[in-house]
Amino acid sequence: MQKPETHFLGMIKSPADLKVLTSSQRKMLAREIRYTILSTVAATGGHLASPLGVVELTIALHTAFDAPSDKIIFDVGNQGYAHKLLTGRVEKFSTLRQLNGLSGFLKRSESEYDVFDAGHSSTSISAGIGIAKARDLLGESYSVIPVIGDGAMTAGLAFEGLNHAGYLKSNMIVILNDNNMSISPNVGALKGYLNKMVTHPSYTRTRSKILRFLSGFSDSAASGAAELERSLHSVTGPGMLFKELGYRYFGPVDGHDMDAMIRLFKNIKELDGPILIHIRTKKGLGYKPAFSDAEKFHGAKPFDLVTGEAFSGSTVSDAMTYSGAMVETLISLAKDDERICAITAAMGPGTGLNAFQKAYPDRFFDVGIAEQHAATFAGGLAVAGMKPLVGLYSTFLQRAYDSVLHDCCLMNLPVVFAIDRAGLTGEDGATHHGAYDVSFLRSIPNLTLMSPKDEDETARMLKTAFDLNSPCVIRYPKGSGTGVGITAPLVALEVGKAEVVREGKDVLIIAFGPIVQDALKAAESVAKKVSCCVVNARFAKPLDEALIVKLARKCKRVVTVEENALAGGFGSAVLEVLQLHGVVVPVRMIGIGDEFVDHGTKKQLNSMHGIDVDGIKKVVLGMK
Repeated sequence: MQKPETHFLGMIKSPADLKVLTSSQRKMLAREIRYTILSTVAATGGHLASPLGVVELTIALHTAFDAPSDKIIFDVGNQGYAHKLLTGRVEKFSTLRQLNGLSGFLKRSESEYDVFDAGHSSTSISAGIGIAKARDLLGESYSVIPVIGDGAMTAGLAFEGLNHAGYLKSNMIVILNDNNMSISPNVGALKGYLNKMVTHPSYTRTRSKILRFLSGFSDSAASGAAELERSLHSVTGPGMLFKELGYRYFGPVDGHDMDAMIRLFKNIKELDGPILIHIRTKKGLGYKPAFSDAEKFHGAKPFDLVTGEAFSGSTVSDAMTYSGAMVETLISLAKDDERICAITAAMGPGTGLNAFQKAYPDRFFDVGIAEQHAATFAGGLAVAGMKPLVGLYSTFLQRAYDSVLHDCCLMNLPVVFAIDRAGLTGEDGATHHGAYDVSFLRSIPNLTLMSPKDEDETARMLKTAFDLNSPCVIRYPKGSGTGVGITAPLVALEVGKAEVVREGKDVLIIAFGPIVQDALKAAESVAKKVSCCVVNARFAKPLDEALIVKLARKCKRVVTVEENALAGGFGSAVLEVLQLHGVVVPVRMIGIGDEFVDHGTKKQLNSMHGIDVDGIKKVVLGMK
């Protein structure tokens, strides 16, 4: 993409500046915004396909409506880059996803134009109807406009919000951004329904007439347009699902025709009651590599702007990733056990489960953005004799908590949860850190909770999990392992047994997960001053109580290390064991304190919280 020669973007200090632009100037502005997003993400990494696809839609929304008085609520927030550029953040945009820079998502603390914090999908409609109802109760007057993608619309939360808004009948305009993609290609009946709407014969005959007629109305004639809309829908049929939920449906509308959208938005915003506008956009528009492979460019690492290829980087490891170790082992185990199957919630590429899909397509299920359903679906499969694995990111497992507890663990069903992106995940920030899973899972009966120190142990833990015949969670981080690979033969671990990886007599360091590697390095670096015994816990539940008690009594000082919230986490579990057995020794816990962690590189964030070699050394030496 060529750098535009125009400079309209620098003139936009707030959305109000858009209103004086001509149609041709808005088109030139769109090219500038696309180039700015593209060149920035190429340098910083971030989401790309989604932001590129909503440039015209965002300009149209901010032209037709009056933010921040009117409340535009972008679902998820990764589609909000153009919104940031149009709301006074051009000069800071180069800091996107960098430490102390702009967030890759929407944050109320960042701008008055960011109405509702976003990072997880499908929240915009529920938040929007809450804002709309507060507006009504307080006697205020402004528009509320949730902008939600078709992928996010597959989540139950979105339909709960749609249903309630249709019942309340409050004024709200829902923008359904239909780009036929979430992180992975959309699945489910809604996808088919939206496609049917677009190709419906009666609709294609009347669509252009409807939109042309509506766009010509003045504000004073909006009531007549509403009556026309109701009459036409009774004949044409498309949008009936939303109509039955209580919405006036308009569309599909070309999401790259700014003039048409602006006219439509201006006329429709005067109508009463809930409205849904179906917008069709193209992910990655304006940049051929992203347009051709929107899935690859959903979340991109820094890349070459010309070729679209990610920079290799001198620090990138060639070692197998934890996700790769899990999936490679899963495929191997599934070869010998036809009951093994895999489920994900629109996270096939990220979890690596797309490889399992290729190997065993009949035993792979992508349920769309529906984590709660994924867990209960797995419970149903288990009841009927299958051995399901559910692959999710830690941050999205939060949404499935009730289903994990009620529909898997309560019945003690053999469901394995492979939890990727555990710990601090880096540039995506507070909404995406996997910092709480140990704390909210540890209290659930019947559940076994493990975390590996390396990729070989990841494989052994998966073997252990399938042998257990009860609910099990394996948590592991994004990124490469240690380089040890997977050794053969594959042998299960003894459940609840930890591993002493370094002998010592002065300080006991108990680490949970890959942070074991940093604990070993820290112990080695202080060896001349302090003799440290290092334990790879392997299990947070059940703990190896006998070993912990024995070594705590021997060493007299204990340090726990985890990449999880300290409140209710692994360290808390160790304290409980020591208290239960009457072991009174100094204990220091290293982990994430009672705060939400902002964005930055994983190395930066781990260092800030002492979850690294230097942090462990400091605590150990402080206990002399």
